Amino acid sequence: MHLFKTTTCIALLLIISISMCRAQKIYKGTVIDQTTRQPVEYATVSTPGKAVTTDKNGNFRLNLPVDSAMLTVSFIGYTIQQVKAESAKPVLITLNRGAIDLKEVVILPGLNNNSFHTLGNIDLNVRPVNSSQDLLRLVPGLFIAQHMGGGKAEQIFVRGFDADHGTDVNVSVDGMPVNMVSHIHGQGYADLHFLIPETIAGFDYGKGPYYTGYGDFTTAAYLAFNTKDALDKSTISMEGGQFHTFRVAGVIDLLSARAKQNGENAYIAGEYNYTDGAFLLPEHYKRFNLFGKYSKQLNADNKLTLTASAFTTTWTASGEIPERAVAAGTTAVDASGNAYNLPEYANPINRFGTIDSAQGGKTSRVNVLAKLSTNLKNNWTMDNQLYYTHYSFLLRVNSTFFCQ
Repeated sequence: MHLFKTTTCIALLLIISISMCRAQKIYKGTVIDQTTRQPVEYATVSTPGKAVTTDKNGNFRLNLPVDSAMLTVSFIGYTIQQVKAESAKPVLITLNRGAIDLKEVVILPGLNNNSFHTLGNIDLNVRPVNSSQDLLRLVPGLFIAQHMGGGKAEQIFVRGFDADHGTDVNVSVDGMPVNMVSHIHGQGYADLHFLIPETIAGFDYGKGPYYTGYGDFTTAAYLAFNTKDALDKSTISMEGGQFHTFRVAGVIDLLSARAKQNGENAYIAGEYNYTDGAFLLPEHYKRFNLFGKYSKQLNADNKLTLTASAFTTTWTASGEIPERAVAAGTTAVDASGNAYNLPEYANPINRFGTIDSAQGGKTSRVNVLAKLSTNLKNNWTMDNQLYYTHYSFLLRVNSTFFCQ
């Protein structure tokens, strides 16, 4: 009798579950930006008591027990949109840019960590960012340091790791690895200076060695940047600061609004940086960046993206100096024992001085990337990617604390 009752209860539960599943209606749609016609990732699509977020292609899927419903669509930096939808018809929702309002950030148990990525993008939009160093600082709990001048890849500290210049942190841009598997200055060396902040659409990150999809160098964390497929406007900026620091940057849209309506976009970006730095020996830091991107929606399910970038950096480094030399007010001398004839920064040495003015370096990198993205059934996607990278690195270091 007990077995009969148990079997009957299980059967009734199955019948009720199947009935409830059949009663659910599936709502599908895509959320895009009104100006650029590009998909909006992590937008929240909700009805009372239920919410989902869009994927990287702007698509969403929502199960409801009714044939029609009023959907509320929100994303930080956009105006909230309400759309009436029917389960039988996929809906296209366009969002207009608006003021940044924290009320638009939705945090619900079913949304996992999507809200935190949204908050990270707020930092990207509102904080002053004018270098790849600033982009790295946007990651919560990640700290960077720089030595031997500004041209080397940053020293990364995250999750208790001194990750060197990228040995324990996987860094990528548009799926292309930045880490150099083999490098004279350390395995995993990740020089991100080719990145122009104005071209960044968003970034993703994760802490810990739990992300097998990102491969090697993910012992401490991974950091993935994505560049914009399209611009909402062209811009040119000029900035200046202390220590003879200035920067000129621009992003230029190359195609018309009509081309964007047809799913075609292209733009170029350029940047020039210069600074003498805070040390007494002028750093003469110079960096040129050039970036270009073209994307084309080939059909409803396939999108082609072509990207090319190049940069070069030269600088003079003050280098490390021993604390005892600073404390003693040591006078720097050359290889013959004569006083170094650079009294403005070397005699006597202070904490902003230098011993060997020949230190410094030059780096350059060229990237070419082709990517074909395909939408498959059941919200699956497939990316086929081919990239080419050439990196050049020259560093002059004097670790002996003697002049050359």
